[in-house]
Amino acid sequence: MHMKILIVTGLLLAAVFMLSVGVIFRKDHSFRSQHIGENERMKQDKIHCATSQDRELRRNGEHKIDVGNL
Repeated sequence: MHMKILIVTGLLLAAVFMLSVGVIFRKDHSFRSQHIGENERMKQDKIHCATSQDRELRRNGEHKIDVGNL
């Protein structure tokens, strides 16, 4: 029983170490942005995250809902 726990613990430690190698040895020591608006392909297609697009539409007044047609 104790040997199984040691093996599983060792495997988990090895996995965590292997996943962190890329972060530890990266030159700028940072993660790439996960924000959809930072993706070059998305910028070309003028696609933003939903929050940014909603804010832009509200600012331009294009986000009005006609409740009479509901």
